[in-house]
Amino acid sequence: MKELRRKTFLTIYAILTAILVSALVMINIRNYNMERTNVERILNILDERGGMRNGEITPMDGGIAGHMQGPRDLGNMMVMDYEAYTVILDDNGEIETIYSHADETDDFDIGNAALEIKDRVSSMNSISPGQERRDSIFIGNLYREWYSYKYKHGDTIVIINNRPIRDKLMSLLAESALILIIMDIIIYLVSRLITGWITRPAQEAFKRQKEFIADASHELKTPLAVIMASADEISAGTPSDAPGRKYIDNILYESDRMNSLIAGLLNLSKLEDGNVRDTYKEENISRIIEKTCLAYEAVAFEQAVSIQTDIDEDLSLICSKDDIEKMVSTILDNAVKHSYRDTTVRVSAHPFKGGTLIKIINKGDPIKEEDRERIFERFYRADRSRERSSNRYGLGLAIARRIARNHKGDIKACSESGDTTFEITLHS
Repeated sequence: MKELRRKTFLTIYAILTAILVSALVMINIRNYNMERTNVERILNILDERGGMRNGEITPMDGGIAGHMQGPRDLGNMMVMDYEAYTVILDDNGEIETIYSHADETDDFDIGNAALEIKDRVSSMNSISPGQERRDSIFIGNLYREWYSYKYKHGDTIVIINNRPIRDKLMSLLAESALILIIMDIIIYLVSRLITGWITRPAQEAFKRQKEFIADASHELKTPLAVIMASADEISAGTPSDAPGRKYIDNILYESDRMNSLIAGLLNLSKLEDGNVRDTYKEENISRIIEKTCLAYEAVAFEQAVSIQTDIDEDLSLICSKDDIEKMVSTILDNAVKHSYRDTTVRVSAHPFKGGTLIKIINKGDPIKEEDRERIFERFYRADRSRERSSNRYGLGLAIARRIARNHKGDIKACSESGDTTFEITLHS
């Protein structure tokens, strides 16, 4: 249930954040494109008006203040909201006159900028004799470039100082970042609220399911105990060669299986309550793992399998000793029973990111990729015929993963290069 809430929350949070980021990005792109369009328009207008000498300037259109009709001097042409200049070149290509069309800023050296542009354009457009000279326009990245210009060879250079534009764009970026932070906090709270509303029916159904399993298991224990006791009594008074003996043995076998199933369901239901951490205390997990491995050596010997350990000493963890033993024994039992004969099961335990990393590796039939997550689902069995014959129900790995997650960790399984590895992470 926690995983469902987490995934639902992350999905809602990611979608809403993506919408917000997209909106802010679109606003900044739109504003940037508008500034770029205005810069290009001003460059073209000033170039058109400044390309004629001796004050023969044609009337201005919108965007140029103070020149609505009749010829005007180039020096009187003003540009709203942009720091623009027209540099007139003489017949030798040297700077003759510089006209300012807006308030000037102290940190912009128009003379040096004009010389830089002249040298840049000359190096980029080396013209052979008789080749037509072409105008050059450069706007570039308004977040980085100091100026934009339009260069008419041998005539004029129109220059716009990008610094005020860049400051305006960067200010919008800063405002967007602030809006993103504030809205992201709101989105986080809203996502939690929506997640609770969406998952409430599933949470209630899951709660009812757990209660049903727990109640049903408890209710089944009493009649099952009666059946098992009665079958034992009948078995004790029935000869082994009696005609009905096989039916009594079947009752005992199935009763034992049912008892194991009920115990597993009750154990899983208890672990899923999430309140077990209150009973945890600091334990030497190295000793717990070593003890479990030692206990399984006899089982491994019967399967012609050996157990090899590589466990760091005195690894401590705030945990439930019984739960850790149960988890390790479940994974180890699974590894031993699925190992090829005359192979070795390797068990290691080392510190890992403030916790403990346990690996149990065996050589056997690989776990199919599509089964690597499903084997941790309750009642899932990849090989149903073999699991049935070995009296297994598909609850062991589900219980093991729940124990790991109750210890702020997880279990993952993979099969590579002939090895099947169960990797367990645990944290206090």
